Amino acid sequence: MDGRLPSGMLVTALLRRMNDSGGMGMVLAKGDPQGGGILVIVIEADRRERVLERGIGPDGKTALIDSTPANDILSYWQRRRARDPDLWVIELDGAAAERFTAETILQH
Repeated sequence: MDGRLPSGMLVTALLRRMNDSGGMGMVLAKGDPQGGGILVIVIEADRRERVLERGIGPDGKTALIDSTPANDILSYWQRRRARDPDLWVIELDGAAAERFTAETILQH
């Protein structure tokens, strides 16, 4: 056991933080409530989209990884989801989306 909170709880906390801050968050694909990975699509102020997820950084520690594809984010996350049905895919639109993502999924 690694002491991490269940994925479903992290997603709920992240969506609540985003919505409470005046932004918007929604689930695009529901994953495994206990241990599914979490892929976060962040909509920037200029309406560009970025894909963020928990991964291993260059220093070997858990980090927030930008895995934005060169094109077509929709196809990217749908392919990932087809290979991993436990994967959560959420979208966040608001000024603090990246900070909330890092604080929520990296700290737990």
